[in-house]
Amino acid sequence: MSETGAKTALITGGARGIARAVALDLARGGWNIAVCYRTSADEAATVADSAKRSGAQAFAAQCDVSDPKAAAAMVERVEKEWGRIDVLINGAGPYHRVDLLKETVEGWHAMFDNNLHPVFYLSRAVLPGMMTRNWGRIVNFSMANADQMIAQPNLTAHYIAKTGVLVLTRTLAKVAAPHGVTVNAISPGFIDTGSAPAEETAAMAKRIPAGYVGSTDDAVATIRFLLSEEARYVNGANIHLSGAWGV
Repeated sequence: MSETGAKTALITGGARGIARAVALDLARGGWNIAVCYRTSADEAATVADSAKRSGAQAFAAQCDVSDPKAAAAMVERVEKEWGRIDVLINGAGPYHRVDLLKETVEGWHAMFDNNLHPVFYLSRAVLPGMMTRNWGRIVNFSMANADQMIAQPNLTAHYIAKTGVLVLTRTLAKVAAPHGVTVNAISPGFIDTGSAPAEETAAMAKRIPAGYVGSTDDAVATIRFLLSEEARYVNGANIHLSGAWGV
């Protein structure tokens, strides 16, 4: 990694939730921030503006990362803007709840197209540059109990996609490790992103062994570690961020 100039992060799903918190944290650290969104234009613009007020260079761009050509073009845009991508945060991951036997073919495909495939599309686009520079970090998002492969009648396609993310994470890690690049996953359980009503959050806490719902700060601290030099030997890992829920 170059010792001069700001590091650059491409963050998908960066308009909301954990990915938003990560974007703002990196901006405060002086990173260049590219926030990728699909529909949340206003929220993404707010994140980019906040990042700039922290003194960082930043922009928000609409991109449907389920489209491999669009994903590759997004990577090219960031590399043209700042010359490199040091970190990729694959934070986009929409889901819907529907009984398996009532799921549509379109809904089934959408869960894979938006949760699993973009991780491959974007990773293969950023890895050549990272591997050439012998430094890079990729962080993918799974879910807290995806590694248990239990039945999920109302989240089936989403759950399978998130399990696939874990397999892809480990495989990418093995391929990239010889070149100084780490690829890891975090698996959130219940995280308070401010979008759920207080009574719903309180009800969630009763299901968590730790006794409380995690915050975006918990997620930011975990990702900050994975991006650091202290985590250079952590590769192919899946970190549960759940207060022991789902383990």
